[in-house]
Amino acid sequence: MDYSFESLKMIIESNDGIASAKQLADKGVSRLVLYQYLISGLIAKESHGNYVIADNQPDEYRTIQNRSPKMIYSHGTALFLHGLSDRVPHELDITVPQGDNVSRIKRDYENTRFHYCKKELWDLGIVDAVTPQGYEVKIYDLERCICDLIRDKKTVDTQIYTQAMKEYFSTKCNPRKIVKYARQFNIESKVRTYMEVL
Repeated sequence: MDYSFESLKMIIESNDGIASAKQLADKGVSRLVLYQYLISGLIAKESHGNYVIADNQPDEYRTIQNRSPKMIYSHGTALFLHGLSDRVPHELDITVPQGDNVSRIKRDYENTRFHYCKKELWDLGIVDAVTPQGYEVKIYDLERCICDLIRDKKTVDTQIYTQAMKEYFSTKCNPRKIVKYARQFNIESKVRTYMEVL
């Protein structure tokens, strides 16, 4: 093997414990070397095209998001990462642009629930957040989460919905930003009602 395991391990660990075959190839790791470490048991294939150090348990949030840069944590999952929900999500809510094919990811990770939005609104409100294991992932900001909850009220857990609305509108409300987002999602009147009531 012409590439040391320590070098490979450093690459994977510097990428939050998971690296794609493309990322490794960009660093000079050949497919043959990757295969040799794989069959020797030093690394493991976490999912299609993604590798981890065999004795490490990767962060699930980071691992799933590593599959596609277009997957953004949203709804209840984003609220949990923002600290606006005390319920640890059993299903990870992920938003992708309409038309994206996520069938392989759905098959590989049964604990995911996908939401689709118009391509022009998909990147509205993307921010970085830290997972419980300390890794950085992309999520939607609070205002986008609140708009998503209002739009999808019928499918959202009542306890999560109520807790998020009360806490956001009583302590963390950014009126300009939430109204701006609400206009883009055509829910401005609903948001203004919450602002007046709460």
